[in-house]
Amino acid sequence: MAMNSALAALALVLVAGGAPTATAQTVTGVLRLNEPGPVIAPEVYGQFMEQLGTGIDGGVWVGPESDIPNTRGFRNDVVAALKDLQVPVVRWPGGCYADIYHWRDGVGPRETRPVTLNRWWGNKEENNAFGTHEFFEFAELIGAKTYLSVNVGTGTPREAADWVEYVTSDTGSRLAEERRANGREKPWRIDYLGIGNEPWGCGGRMRASYYADLFRQYVGFVAPSGGDTVVVAGGPDAENYDWTRTLMQVAGKDFDALSLHYYTLPTGDWAAKGAAIGFSEDQWRSAFVQTYRMEAMLNAHDAIMDETDPDGETMLAVDEWGAWYDPTPGSPGGWLQQQNSLRDALLAAVNLNIFHRHADRVRLANIAQMVNVLQAMILTDGDRMILTPTYHAFALYRPFQGARTLPLFLDSPAYGDVKAVDGTAAVDPQGRVHLALVNLDPHHEATMILNLEGAATEITGGDVLTAAAMDAHNSFDAPAAVTPRPFTGARLNGGRLSLTLPGKSLVVLTLR
Repeated sequence: MAMNSALAALALVLVAGGAPTATAQTVTGVLRLNEPGPVIAPEVYGQFMEQLGTGIDGGVWVGPESDIPNTRGFRNDVVAALKDLQVPVVRWPGGCYADIYHWRDGVGPRETRPVTLNRWWGNKEENNAFGTHEFFEFAELIGAKTYLSVNVGTGTPREAADWVEYVTSDTGSRLAEERRANGREKPWRIDYLGIGNEPWGCGGRMRASYYADLFRQYVGFVAPSGGDTVVVAGGPDAENYDWTRTLMQVAGKDFDALSLHYYTLPTGDWAAKGAAIGFSEDQWRSAFVQTYRMEAMLNAHDAIMDETDPDGETMLAVDEWGAWYDPTPGSPGGWLQQQNSLRDALLAAVNLNIFHRHADRVRLANIAQMVNVLQAMILTDGDRMILTPTYHAFALYRPFQGARTLPLFLDSPAYGDVKAVDGTAAVDPQGRVHLALVNLDPHHEATMILNLEGAATEITGGDVLTAAAMDAHNSFDAPAAVTPRPFTGARLNGGRLSLTLPGKSLVVLTLR
């Protein structure tokens, strides 16, 4: 649903401004503790894994014969880190790869699976050791729901329907028996089912009206029986509002969610996106300007969906988002390797704040990607593993999963063309209040005074994520360069919360 006037006031959208201020920032605001809003769906913190580069091979999967400690071929260190992160849902096999992936290449004995070429990502040879069984076993290992994207671009409704039957049927059908023969007695559950990926681009270069009809054909054959799988239609690229209107009008009654893809490019130029580290302050600022375009997109797509779905039953699934930079120099083409810095942690926090402000409609999101690709949670190199600043940002936001939003109104000065300070608040089922605040100004602290409307008697926890440099990052030689530390600079007195946010920082507090 479109945001009402109160929620609209929460949106920290772009404002007119110039150069960074020369004095310390002062921020005031109001937090209404007694007005809980929509639930923040845990699935907003979802992950995305695609078969490209070392995103899966070497990153998640090493095979049971590997010297790297593993459980049935899955890296123990990566599995443990993702379990700690409480990943709610994982999307696979793509991405663009989904529409060239034929599921039968990834079932049966691994030694007999064919080698195929990944035409989208460097023509890498794929041995298909990680396939259907491996994906569902991996999701079980980390305790995540499953999001399966079927092949529309080069597949058929029959192929997709067979895959769904293979995975989910508890009958004595040929496909169910084949799954059992391949080692899985009980069927798996498909929690989310995507019908193709980016049909306007790598998924088939289709027009909206064509895809809408093709979607209706697919969903009639593919959707599992029982009605408990969320069906996701291939939605728009960023600001393609005509796509959203067409899909909603032609096929809106046939899907439960409409996807939206948007990546942050500091330059806004796909040919020269900008560096992941070693960037200037201009690209620090421009990355956040580009990120805040997400707010306007959600407002606009939400309003269009309201035209045919005023009750907000259809969710908007931002199932690809994150920062996309020029690849790490010297890395293989098409592997989408990039370093991950403090900028990425704050960029992730800003996006999560935006999703919270749209919690009534945005109930699924998947950052791209989980390991070693784009804005990754984890980087691996052989038997070594590090957690990125983005991982730590997601970890600090864990208490928001399943909490109810609280109205937070902030009056912040500008940092360039965006507000310097952004924030979000929520109350969890145990009555604890969680507050996340981001200071985007890399030079100046922000002194904040927040009036609390409602009862809060004490601060029970606090953490801060910051570093000396804008591009500070964790490496295999210095894996803890950017990690959270306790934050003790907040005070609660007489219904007023006061604190000072360091420059370029994320602070998360818990109140009771």
